[in-house]
Amino acid sequence: MSHKEIRVAIAGASGYAGAELVRLAALHPHFELVAVTSEKSAGTPVAKVFPSLAGLVSLTFQSLTPEALLENADAVFLALPHTKSMEPVANCMKVGRAVVDLSADFRLRDSSVYQRWYQTPHTHADLLPHAVYGLPELHRDHIAKAKLVASPGCYPTAAILQLAPLCARGLIEPHTVVIDAKSGISGAGRSPALPYHFPEAHESLEPYKIGQHRHIPEIEQELQALLPSQPNHAPFSVAFTPHLVPMNRGILSTAYCRLTRATALPELRTLYETFYKDARFVRLTGDIVPNPRYIKGSNYCDIGIYVDQRAGWVVTVAALDNLVKGAAGQAIQAMNLMLGLPEETGLTAPAAYP
Repeated sequence: MSHKEIRVAIAGASGYAGAELVRLAALHPHFELVAVTSEKSAGTPVAKVFPSLAGLVSLTFQSLTPEALLENADAVFLALPHTKSMEPVANCMKVGRAVVDLSADFRLRDSSVYQRWYQTPHTHADLLPHAVYGLPELHRDHIAKAKLVASPGCYPTAAILQLAPLCARGLIEPHTVVIDAKSGISGAGRSPALPYHFPEAHESLEPYKIGQHRHIPEIEQELQALLPSQPNHAPFSVAFTPHLVPMNRGILSTAYCRLTRATALPELRTLYETFYKDARFVRLTGDIVPNPRYIKGSNYCDIGIYVDQRAGWVVTVAALDNLVKGAAGQAIQAMNLMLGLPEETGLTAPAAYP
């Protein structure tokens, strides 16, 4: 496929992740944005819904139909709610379009696990074997050959990246992983709800869905797959608690675990440097503690590694923008690979600071 121009359609483009997809796709040097859909905003110009995009995007939102997505597009992004992407993905696959789905509908390999966590049957379980989990740092080669990529959630992206090198070396003691993660309010989506009302969320810090968050199975699935093969290996499990914090965007994930052997901090940092030596968007911060304000608006994930010698724990900290590396930017990173482009294309802008 020629690198100029690749016609792109985005479904669910009036949510926060969808709007970020529109912004990044419109700035992408090889994408031509040809269609954007939204049920709530159908018939309304994009620039009226998002004045920030005035002068950049002249399209009008359409209703979601197969024709809107497939008639003029070479590649499709789906930023639809969980459980709503199955049929659109199937339609894309039938006609051979490259599709990146930002929902959870194709992230889990086992349809029974999906049904248990999302309380709905998977109507296209036959497509699950064709879906590649869209974390380029782990699955770059498979993504490049895929027609269907399931882009990870924002919490799992941080959690998996901060623990992957330890899992790949078999260094984590089973059942000792505790993840304490915090998200900006945009992670809850754009639809209004009482917990996200300013007086409710401002000057507040609230844990929610303790031990029940729907991102848990994809964290466990991906970390389990990294473990060295061992007979009778117990299923990998994590204790995961998300928190809502009063900032617009950003994820800060702190993970604690015990190791199978004592390992000094310099050795751990070397392990991470080696594991991520080809990862354009993972930055190892050394003695600087990762902070969401250092990655706002960028596609980077910052990771710090620390050792609590007294308590015998390793602590990793990851920070990313939940709407970029945790959603739209990562989806474009995967699509670049699918289309034979350098994965960093259109994504190299630094964070906005302060």
